[in-house]
Amino acid sequence: MSERLAGIEAFVAAVEAGNFALAAQRLQRTRSAVGKSVARLEERLGTRLFQRTTRSQSLTENGQAYYERCRRALDELDAADAALEAGRLVPSGRVRITAPELIGRVRLAPLLMELGQRHPELAFELAFSDRRIDLIEEGIDLAVRSGPLGDSAVLAARLLGHQWMGVYASPAYLAAHGRPADMQALLAEPGAHSFVGYARETGPHPWQFHGAAGRVVDFIAPSRFHFSCNSLEVAAMAAVQGVGLARLPAWLVADAVAEGRLQKVFEEPEPFGYALSAVWPQSRALPLKTRVVIDLLAERLPPLLAAG
Repeated sequence: MSERLAGIEAFVAAVEAGNFALAAQRLQRTRSAVGKSVARLEERLGTRLFQRTTRSQSLTENGQAYYERCRRALDELDAADAALEAGRLVPSGRVRITAPELIGRVRLAPLLMELGQRHPELAFELAFSDRRIDLIEEGIDLAVRSGPLGDSAVLAARLLGHQWMGVYASPAYLAAHGRPADMQALLAEPGAHSFVGYARETGPHPWQFHGAAGRVVDFIAPSRFHFSCNSLEVAAMAAVQGVGLARLPAWLVADAVAEGRLQKVFEEPEPFGYALSAVWPQSRALPLKTRVVIDLLAERLPPLLAAG
């Protein structure tokens, strides 16, 4: 990359990230290298682009005008790269992907195997874990994450769908213990039922649902009734065996519901679901090998998540 283009790219990243440290992460360079690139750019242009203090940085008037033109220029370069790559290349190379263990194994892996057969030049390195990892530090090309995403100047994201949740129990359990009318009934009399829970290292994960005015409400069952496990599959098995009420993704229990082994206990006025997103390190041009994976997941995952 020419020094001129490197300086422009560093300048735009610094503007959009808000500081040189985050811009360095985004570009996978050192903070010093980003600072020097911007300084050389300012020297070449003969003007200051940033007003800097010990606590903040802001664009000068010239810097704002220059940023707007540079952003348009980089967008045009990205479009040109994408058009050329799409016309001449086939997806190739190794894609390192991380995802939550259950949805990775049950939903993502079969899709990636299918994509690999369609594009033999692609190779996949998959790591399924519920642990959040630093994509840039660990050299990950793409992550699939469940739940809200934090703001990040170094990551890009695309929504893939939602894991809609429901309260499920076996017919035998409901016959023996009764069917609560709604979540308010559970909140009012939590001791009237046994519960199956999903637990992580930090403890039982609360059941979340929409309360009044769309506000998210947490519910944690009393520990003396709680059967908990760090596997949603085992939680579903326990619910089928009549251990208690379980809060589970609809797609996971679709077959059990269709076969009559589980029943949805009640409908919720406003269904609650966890967003599922593709997340990747921002770069000026997204590699074709990563883009085809994201496009496949965006096309094929929503109907799979909607099951049940």
